[in-house]
Amino acid sequence: MKKIIAAALAALMIATAFAGCGEVAPSATADTPTEAAKTEKTKLTFVLDWTPNTNHTGLYVAEEKGWFDEAGIELEIVQPPEDGAELLVGSGKAQFGVSFQDSMLPAITGDNAMPIQAVAAVVQHNTSGIISRKGDGIESPKGLEGKRYATWGLPVEQATIKQVMEDDGGDFSKVELIPEYITDEVSALRANTVDAIWIFYGWAGIATEVAELETDYFAFRDINPVFDYYTPVIIGNTDWMKQNPELAKAFVSAVKKGYKFAAENPDEAADILLKASPELDEKLVKASQKYMSEQYIADAADWGVIDPARWNAFYGWIRDNKLSEAEIPENLGFTDEYLS
Repeated sequence: MKKIIAAALAALMIATAFAGCGEVAPSATADTPTEAAKTEKTKLTFVLDWTPNTNHTGLYVAEEKGWFDEAGIELEIVQPPEDGAELLVGSGKAQFGVSFQDSMLPAITGDNAMPIQAVAAVVQHNTSGIISRKGDGIESPKGLEGKRYATWGLPVEQATIKQVMEDDGGDFSKVELIPEYITDEVSALRANTVDAIWIFYGWAGIATEVAELETDYFAFRDINPVFDYYTPVIIGNTDWMKQNPELAKAFVSAVKKGYKFAAENPDEAADILLKASPELDEKLVKASQKYMSEQYIADAADWGVIDPARWNAFYGWIRDNKLSEAEIPENLGFTDEYLS
């Protein structure tokens, strides 16, 4: 669900590939007056983080319901290149996209920081954690001792596993790290190629339920609240948004309507996603959408809200564990300016 390998590649390439970029798409260089927008629409590009899934349903709902049209926007939704959505948004080749608080950090820090900000939280809480075959003894992080964990090899990823294990009285050095990028968790667990996989429950976890594979699972935020960070988020190009504040607000407003509709009408929203992406498994989409409908807003006052305390707590943990060489100022990387 989360294209973390692409995000990692983006982090490695940011310092050299797009240093100093600030290109703004020529089709979206100025705010379009409300009346004019009714007849002449502004083309915007939105880049996903991965293939379409229930993280993205609100976008497709807003498109299907005509809410982008009403906002004077002609939206093109594109899949990301291998080096990630952050590069397209940061370079101005896309105005908006999907990212994650953890993996976007390298793009917004250091000498070659890119003009990117999160403008809304897609889901209100971090739904990621570790899944394993039921009965293998990994009901909690300490159970990872002596087990094979499929790792992407990323410092923040492994530091997270280490932290939750220590919080649970475990020893990270006893985990067998298997370099592996798994796209089919059900097959990997059934084939016994690994014992534990980092997943986002709303897609991969639901997939195990649909496949009737019995599993154990623990969520990182249940072990340590510092890991209740924002993932995924909608990001925007800050240069473009400053030049086009009303159009940026109109875009975010339309997206917000889409996700609120999906939260209230999961079955119809699932049908809309399936219409846009008929290659998806209907049973998985329906089940996932039912789960995600309760995650988009959850206990927040409204969709899209980002709590500065939670945002800063996670980046503070990054800083305290020396996982970023660059300075991380308070409130770096997000804004509520465009969320009405």
